[in-house]
Amino acid sequence: MEMKNQSSVTEFMLVGLSSLPEYQMFLFMLFTFIYMAALTGNLLIVITITTSTRLHTPMYFLLINLSLINLLSISVSIPKMLHNLLEHKKTIAFLGCITQIYLFTWTLGSEALVLAAMAFDRYVAICHPLHYTIIMRKEVCVELIAGVWIAGVINSAVNTGFVLQLSFCNSNIINHFFCELPSVLKLSCSDISLNETLAFLADIVFGMGSCVVTLTSYYFILRTVLKIRSTEGKKKAFSTCSSHLIVVILYYSTAIYTYIHPSSAYSPNRDKVITVLYSVITPVLNPIIYSLRNKEVKEALRKLIRRLEISNLLGAL
Repeated sequence: MEMKNQSSVTEFMLVGLSSLPEYQMFLFMLFTFIYMAALTGNLLIVITITTSTRLHTPMYFLLINLSLINLLSISVSIPKMLHNLLEHKKTIAFLGCITQIYLFTWTLGSEALVLAAMAFDRYVAICHPLHYTIIMRKEVCVELIAGVWIAGVINSAVNTGFVLQLSFCNSNIINHFFCELPSVLKLSCSDISLNETLAFLADIVFGMGSCVVTLTSYYFILRTVLKIRSTEGKKKAFSTCSSHLIVVILYYSTAIYTYIHPSSAYSPNRDKVITVLYSVITPVLNPIIYSLRNKEVKEALRKLIRRLEISNLLGAL
């Protein structure tokens, strides 16, 4: 796709979460902690599941992919934001901005699809346990995840490609903490109706479509759980489902809202807070909700830590 004239814009200014100098160090420390927590949690999940043969099942295969997506998504925005918090000149090159749009849009769509796949996996396991090994066999899982990543790439390539067709001849100040599609479209002096339509359609397919699949799956799961006679079993199942639903609803509602409303309704301060919820908070919560509260994962993690401790002791001898 041929790139049109961007006039004299070679870089953008990122306002960040706050332009007040007294908040910069606090925000730097806060988001450094959040970023390290997200990296640690998601890397632990990937390493633990990969090294434990007991966890080589469809559910944990999907969890690994969710963690990889979370690692990529939070690394797209936070490192540059942390760098800018310490710099007086908070800029990002034009191509750097386009790269952020491409990578973040990719992970955003892929995460929505993975969450739907995870919900469907649990639906089959709980509602149709006798058919689980047939429906969620290895080749199906591999094809499913390949489709998720490829769909995310295509969606991102299309949306980013049409951004490159726009001209930016007015302000180059992005009132956001990274280059996200809606905030960049707001700056263009070209007609962005096609871009907004594409973003809206992607939101319908990836956001609302995945959300419907996820919520429908949990509806049938909860209906099956209600038939459990054991009170303790019901309590445990409801605890797990409710925590999953909280994260799912938080992610889908905020992401769908951001990409479905027109640029005329753009409110920088409100939209920045909403973006933090699905781009920063969910990558921290996902490892806790989906994995670290799981007995099998915790046991595998303890074994991994013991193996590392033994290796360190042997290495010291």
